[in-house]
Amino acid sequence: MKKFFATFITFFTVIVLLIGCSNEPTTPKTEETEQQIKEEVVVITISIDNQTEIITEKELPISDHDLLMEVMKENFDIEEDGGFIQSIDGIQPENGEEKAWIYYINGELAMVGATEYVLIAGDKILFDLQAWE
Repeated sequence: MKKFFATFITFFTVIVLLIGCSNEPTTPKTEETEQQIKEEVVVITISIDNQTEIITEKELPISDHDLLMEVMKENFDIEEDGGFIQSIDGIQPENGEEKAWIYYINGELAMVGATEYVLIAGDKILFDLQAWE
């Protein structure tokens, strides 16, 4: 009887170790996990005259500590002067036109320049070529 019990304990221990060392995930991918993966992006919209004309909208992946200006330069043709965007994909104010590229973060007017803003996953950024106000 002792031999049977010792064999049973050994067999049970081996099975537990095999299950514990398995490379298979123990939990299936959940909606929350998929949402976390999806949230590692920002949406950047380029428009004119308070969004009366939408030029483009892109969902772009980001990494930790990405600066807005860096992401803009990687994904758009950007001309800048002293940290101020002068042209996006060749779109710029006409000579003498009192318009500038103004940008918003999640619907709020940005309080820092694009060279300083660190993107956060899920941000919605709007660059709008509009009249100075």
